[in-house]
Amino acid sequence: MARQQDEPQLTVGEKLRVAALVARMAKRGLADDRMSGGRVHQGDLERRVDRIVEGARKRQEKQR
Repeated sequence: MARQQDEPQLTVGEKLRVAALVARMAKRGLADDRMSGGRVHQGDLERRVDRIVEGARKRQEKQR
């Protein structure tokens, strides 16, 4: 539960961007046929989500 307290408050725009990236991750996961060796690489989308959260964290620290 401590992790939730560390998470910054996201703006509506940030929430929408994260939701769109999660939807793209789900789409990639569904498109994976598992015939060619397994999992689809989603690191690029995960890094984008991390950058959004980090930006929100910096913004929140700046406002304090």
